[in-house]
Amino acid sequence: MADITGTLGLFFTLITLFVSSSTSFNAPTCKLWRKFQLNEMHEPGDVLLGGLFQVHYSSVFPEWTFTSEPHQPVCTRFDILGFRHAMTMAFAVQEINKNPDLLPNLTLGYRLYDNCGALVVGFSGALALASGQEEAFALQGGCAGSPPVLGIVGDSLSTFTIASASVLGLYKIPMVSYFATCSCLTNRQRFPSFFRTIPSDDFQVRAMIQILKHFGWTWVGLLVSDDDYGLHVARSFQSDLVQSGQGCLAYLEVLPWDNYLSENRRIVHVIKESTARVLMVFAHQSHMIHLMEEVVRQKVTGLQWLASEAWTGTTFLQTPDFMPYLNGTLGIAIRRGEITGLRDFLLRIRPGQSSNNTSYDMVQQFWEYSFQCKFGASGSAEACTGDENIQQVDAEFLDVSNLRPEYNIYKAVYALAYALDDMLQCEPGRGPFSGGSCADIHKLEPWQFVHYLQHVNFTTTFGDQVSFDENGDVLPIYDILNWQWLPDGRTQVQNVGEVKRSPSRGEELQIHEDKIFWNFESNKPPHSVCSESCPPGTRMSRKKGQPVCCFDCLLCSEGKISNTTDSMECTSCPEDFWSSPQRDHCVPKKTEFLSYHEPLGICLTAASLLGTVISVVVLGIFIHHRSTPVVRANNSELSFLLLVSLKLCFLCSLLFIGRPRLWTCQLRHAAFGISFVLCVSCILVKTMVVLAVFRASKPGGGATLKWFGAVQQRGTVLGLTSIQAAICFAWLLSSSPKPHKNIQYHKDKIVFECVVGSTVGFAVLLSYIGLLAILSFLLAFLARNLPDNFNEAKLITFSMLIFCAVWVAFVPAYINSPGKYADAVEVFAILTSSFGLLVALFGPKCYIILFRPERNTKRAIMAR
Repeated sequence: MADITGTLGLFFTLITLFVSSSTSFNAPTCKLWRKFQLNEMHEPGDVLLGGLFQVHYSSVFPEWTFTSEPHQPVCTRFDILGFRHAMTMAFAVQEINKNPDLLPNLTLGYRLYDNCGALVVGFSGALALASGQEEAFALQGGCAGSPPVLGIVGDSLSTFTIASASVLGLYKIPMVSYFATCSCLTNRQRFPSFFRTIPSDDFQVRAMIQILKHFGWTWVGLLVSDDDYGLHVARSFQSDLVQSGQGCLAYLEVLPWDNYLSENRRIVHVIKESTARVLMVFAHQSHMIHLMEEVVRQKVTGLQWLASEAWTGTTFLQTPDFMPYLNGTLGIAIRRGEITGLRDFLLRIRPGQSSNNTSYDMVQQFWEYSFQCKFGASGSAEACTGDENIQQVDAEFLDVSNLRPEYNIYKAVYALAYALDDMLQCEPGRGPFSGGSCADIHKLEPWQFVHYLQHVNFTTTFGDQVSFDENGDVLPIYDILNWQWLPDGRTQVQNVGEVKRSPSRGEELQIHEDKIFWNFESNKPPHSVCSESCPPGTRMSRKKGQPVCCFDCLLCSEGKISNTTDSMECTSCPEDFWSSPQRDHCVPKKTEFLSYHEPLGICLTAASLLGTVISVVVLGIFIHHRSTPVVRANNSELSFLLLVSLKLCFLCSLLFIGRPRLWTCQLRHAAFGISFVLCVSCILVKTMVVLAVFRASKPGGGATLKWFGAVQQRGTVLGLTSIQAAICFAWLLSSSPKPHKNIQYHKDKIVFECVVGSTVGFAVLLSYIGLLAILSFLLAFLARNLPDNFNEAKLITFSMLIFCAVWVAFVPAYINSPGKYADAVEVFAILTSSFGLLVALFGPKCYIILFRPERNTKRAIMAR
């Protein structure tokens, strides 16, 4: 923390220095307070471009104060790729100067500074480029004139770029970074003149999430560097991953800048103990070296590494010690490009062969590093001649087959050149500024050049379109690389896909899985989830206190299903459907009704038909023996009508069997009520006739029979039956019975039943039958002891007793029977009461007629 505080203090002091040197209005000249002693390289030109590159990894500051003359920092650990980055800018400027179609009447120059891997050095270089290095110059019109450099290409690290762009943005000096990816730099309010040719971390995070989604990795670890680059990535990942719903972070660790052994040991232990098999690392190569040393020490295998663009292309990790663990690494990489002529340019590099106006300090340092010699050396040190064979330097320096950061630098330089070319082609009166004015190259305001840079649009020779959005971000594209450790010990970095965003199609991911090497025995992608996917038929139930990716799979409840994997909720089936046993689809509910095809329905149907047949047979017997005393003595006409009504009672029970339909529902109770009233009315009239005949047999009772003649008997039966018919008609008109799908009895079944419509109508119908039956029973009971030769009352009494007992038991049984069993109870009651009447009333008579014909005589009957 002390180091960070000191750096920030120095940072704001430098800002004060820059502002003071640039806003001195009282003095006759503008004077530079301090001149930064920086490692540089420059080439003169009509217009200068600035550049900031990391040619050295680190630096040492013997002394740095503002009260005394500062000492030049000592830059250490030469970065040969960083030097190639700087030379790529020099090559791009040279190529532009040779192009007759681009800036034909103007020569570009450059001034390149080495940031030495230190924030303060990089920031000093940015201030030097913005303010110039002249000791003093005379004020002319308020310091009017073009800035020392038209724009700056750089810096490399996000933290360095944030510091420089914060100040340069105050003066609208354009800065085009080739390597700073921090999403915070997208803030146009804070960085109004910042541009970059590398996608921001927001897109890199989304690209990584797409890779996770492609391979089904929902449980991953994340390591980030302790700087703006890593911390902004961590925040983006935590928000974007949750919003996308594509996965969860098993852990998030921040890698220390220095080699803190205890902290690295703790982090690697977390990695080792986690169940996540996929590990993403957004850090710089220096972090990775310390981390991998601890990974090797603890022998942590079985991990799929996902690399950010910051270390995907580095070769420092591709060593025999690390590759057994990093083999198969997938990484996001800067778009590879081709720069024709760059290798020839690098081969022509020579120290000390420039004009007097060109500094080649960086070239001399490169020469000394590559050939392990020293210019002006004396004694035992080997002296550099400048004639060494450059083809003997590190092969990586001359390998231009995998140009990635260099390609971004190349595009950045060309973006500045095309913007300048557009500005120079402006016609007065048609310009973009007030009054159609154009910018003047000799009195150029930086914000004017920012306008042209914002609208630049060109295509590289490699075929990539370069343009900036409203935030200064380039149209993003990344390559996807795969590290493959070959048997001969070499490492091959294979391009296995790309992820990009196009204006028309949005974000696209293309991966060639057949080219990927997986560092697992199966040579297949690893499986990295906190909880296995919930199959169809189940739903996810989050574990308390765990990330959303950690859950239990619960079987859907009855009547609900889930037909997708990892369903959050189970959906209810439609009313006529029910869940399958696996709960993964809805099936039609089983329908239940009293069917002709089930045993109960078959038995009841058979009983109904049997009763009908018996009634017909008895009717035939009575008709055949209608002249016999037994038939004639008991009112044969009413007996015939009673047998017909019993036959109708047996037949009406069939209306209660089978799938309910509107006409069967309406007809069943009407037919039942009318048939039974007809039957009971016949019995009632027979009983009344018995009583009348007995009364007529007494002295003075002959007048009674005139009220019970054949016409009166028919009229009474018809009248009593008509009342029931009227009740049924009123019932059907007011609230008719109708079919109904009942789902209350069983959740998994549909019970087809006939609802009575009006309970009052049904109750009146039954009550009327019951009233007639009770009246018949009472009259028969009173006449039971009359002489046998006139009396049928005992049989009627017994039959009506059976009838009443059946229907009294029917009511509670019917109410408490669900679904088809209610219909079965009613059919059973109809059949039982009908058989009771048939057997009780006609059984003895048929017995006499068929088996005891000697008793079927007038003498025999009178004798009784």
